[in-house]
Amino acid sequence: MSATRIYSPDLKIPSWVFLLITAVYCCAFRVDIMDIDASQYAEISREMAKSHNWLQVFDHGKDYLDKPPFLFWLSALSIRIFGASNFAYRLPSLLFALLAIYATYRLCRLLYNESTARISALVLATCQGLFLWTNDVRTDTILMSCVITAIWCIREAETARRWYWVIGGTLAIACGMMTKGPIALFVPLFAFGSDWVLRRKWKLLFSPWHLLDAALIALFLIPMCIGLYQQFDLHPEKLIDGHHHTSGLKFFFWTQSFGRITGENSWNNGADPFFLLSSMSWAFLPWILLFVTALFLNVRNLFQQRLRLVEGQEFLTTGGFLLTYLSLCISKYQLPHYILVAFPLAAIVTGKLIYDLISSGKLPKMGRIFSWIQSSISALLMIGVLLILLIVFPAGPLAWIVYIIAIAVWAIVWIRNDQTKRILWVSGTTMILINIFLTNHFYYQLMKYQCGSVMGKYLYQHHIPANTVMSWNAGDPLECIHYYAKDTIENRGDYPVPIRHQTYMLTQVKQLSSLDSIHQAYSVLKKGRLFKVSELSPEFLNYKSRDQVTQEYCLIYLY
Repeated sequence: MSATRIYSPDLKIPSWVFLLITAVYCCAFRVDIMDIDASQYAEISREMAKSHNWLQVFDHGKDYLDKPPFLFWLSALSIRIFGASNFAYRLPSLLFALLAIYATYRLCRLLYNESTARISALVLATCQGLFLWTNDVRTDTILMSCVITAIWCIREAETARRWYWVIGGTLAIACGMMTKGPIALFVPLFAFGSDWVLRRKWKLLFSPWHLLDAALIALFLIPMCIGLYQQFDLHPEKLIDGHHHTSGLKFFFWTQSFGRITGENSWNNGADPFFLLSSMSWAFLPWILLFVTALFLNVRNLFQQRLRLVEGQEFLTTGGFLLTYLSLCISKYQLPHYILVAFPLAAIVTGKLIYDLISSGKLPKMGRIFSWIQSSISALLMIGVLLILLIVFPAGPLAWIVYIIAIAVWAIVWIRNDQTKRILWVSGTTMILINIFLTNHFYYQLMKYQCGSVMGKYLYQHHIPANTVMSWNAGDPLECIHYYAKDTIENRGDYPVPIRHQTYMLTQVKQLSSLDSIHQAYSVLKKGRLFKVSELSPEFLNYKSRDQVTQEYCLIYLY
C-alpha cells in the first residue's frame, strides 16, 4: 500500500464525536450511586446541604477527617439546587471530567498542533477509567481536572504571563489541594520541573514570580484551613480515630499524603510498585499498549540525546507522568483510581504517538502492528459485551437489536478506515459502544443487587419516616440507604430488644426465624437479593450460580 493511501497529512476529529461521548457519560445519571466511597461522599454532601455548614464536614453528625471538602462543597451545592438524586451528585464530577478533556486539548495544542490535541482529548475521553469514574464518582476525577487545568494555565502563563492565566493556574492547584491534598501541587511541579531542567530553563525554574504564585495558592486555601482549624485544631479534646489532639491542618497537609510514606498514616494495603501500572492495564484501555510504547520511546530518545531536549521538544508530559507515578507507588496504601490524576498527561503522550503513526507516516511497521493490536483489543471488548448479554445479565429483544446495530457500526468504521487510521477510530468507537452497554445494561442491572439504594428509594417513595425504620443485620454495606431515603436510618448490629412495635425493620430473610421464635407478629413488605457490588466474583457474574453468593433481604412491618 502506498504512503498516500495510508497516511493523511491532516487528521480531523469532529466536535460531534465529543458530544456523543458526553451523552454516554450522561447515561450514568440513571444508575444508582455505588457503595461504599461514592455513596458515603453523597450522604456527606446531602448532610452538608441540609445543615448549611459549609466549612466543617460531618458524616451522620460525626466529625469527618479523611477527604478535603471541595467535592462535598460542589455536590452539596448541586444537591441544594436539584435535590438529592443521582443527577445532582454526579453532575459536578461530570462537568470537571469535561473540563479535563478540554484542558488536555488546550495544553496539547500549545505543545504540538490541532490534530494531536484532538487525538489526545479523544484518548482521554474514551479510556475506560474515565467512563467508570464518571459513574462511580470519586475525588480523583475532580483532582485530575484541577491538575491538568493548572498545567495548561501555567503553560499559557509561561508563554505570556497574563493575570488570568496566573489566577487560573493557582486557583486550579488550590482547588485540587482542597480535593485531595498536596498531590495537586506536586504533579505540576513534577511536570514543569522535569521539562525546565531538561531544557536548561533555569530562569523559569527559579523565577521570583513563584513566590506570588505560592501566595495566591495559600490565599485560595484559606476557607478550607479555617474550617479545619475550627473543627479540629480548636478542639484537642475531640477523639478522632482513637486519638486526642488531632490537628486537621497537619492531617491534610502532611499525614494524609506523606504519612503513607513515613508510616504516620495507618492505612497500608501492601500494594507493590507495579500495582498502579496493573490498574492502568484496564483503566487506560484500549490505549495502554500504545502509551507504554510511547513512554519507552520518549525515555529512550532522551537518553540518546544525553538528557537534553532540543528546540521544539517537551518532556512536561512524560516527566510529569513518570515522577507522579513514582511518588504514588512508594505509598504504602494504593487504590486503582489514584493514578487517574496522571491520565491527561498519559493521553498526550499517547496522542503524540498516534499522530506520528497516522498523520506523519513515522514508524510505518509499528503503525501496521498497532493497527492489528488495536483491532484485536477492540474485537475482544465487543465479545465481552456479548458475554454480558448472554451470561451475566441475559438481555431482552431491545438490547439485542442495539447490539446488532453496534456490531454494524463497528464493522463500518473498521472497513471505511485504512490500516493505520483504525488505531484511532476503531479503538475510540469501540469504547463508546461498549460503555453504552456497560452503563445502560450492566451497571443498571448490577445496582438492583445493592440493597441500600433499592430500599432507600422504596422508603422515600412510600413516605416511610426514617425514625420508624431500623436496620438489623441486613448486610453490609448499607451506606447509600441514607442518601436515597434522604435521612439517617438506625443501624442495629445487636439483637433489637426490646422490639419497637408499629415500626419497620430491614433485615435478612434468614433472621426472621429469630422473630418467629419469640412470636413477634410482622408482615413482609418487600424482598430482594443483595450482593457487595464493588467486589464482583465469577459466581455472581454467572446468572446460573448467582443465587449461591447472594443473600435475600426483606423490609418488614412489626405489629
